[in-house]
Amino acid sequence: MAAGSLMTQEDIMIKYKIRSTTVLCVRRGNNVVIAGDGQVSLGDTVVKHSSRKVRRLGKDKNVLAGFAGSTADALTLLEKFEQMLDKYSNNLTRAAVELAKEWRTDRMLRRLEALLIVANSDKTLLISGTGDVVEPDDGIIAIGSGGNYALAAARALLRHTQMDAAEVARVSMSIAGEICVYTNENIVVEELGNSHP
Repeated sequence: MAAGSLMTQEDIMIKYKIRSTTVLCVRRGNNVVIAGDGQVSLGDTVVKHSSRKVRRLGKDKNVLAGFAGSTADALTLLEKFEQMLDKYSNNLTRAAVELAKEWRTDRMLRRLEALLIVANSDKTLLISGTGDVVEPDDGIIAIGSGGNYALAAARALLRHTQMDAAEVARVSMSIAGEICVYTNENIVVEELGNSHP
């Protein structure tokens, strides 16, 4: 599904070349988890180790969101997305498509450099500033410079272990942190129905 031209997750990661952080969304059974590391980098310098890049949104806090990219830009987009959720009665898909359309066409928003992952109990979506709203086939998606490492680890763990979604996310993020210099192991995990610090 897309509001603009359809790009794959890999195309989006290549286009944005976000060299900061890792955010991962994992589904297993009825559980959905978004995990993010805490590192904030400015060029080659780490300026913070414990930033929170994963949030609960919506009136009932039943939507998870994670971001990679410029923090100020991402927070602006999360605020806009939460407004869309309110406007469209927590309809995740409609809110995502409307945000993507506005992000792509609005003169100010168009300059914002970030990627968002949003999820509820039914869907996981990646939203980009090119107007893309992508739903992964397997319910697993990752963004940021360590995203591909976390994604590969999560797919392997889901196929070959019985770990729950939160465990898969933690281990995958830890593996990404061992490989990617822009990702640390201060991991925040949010799960719908349960909160894991």
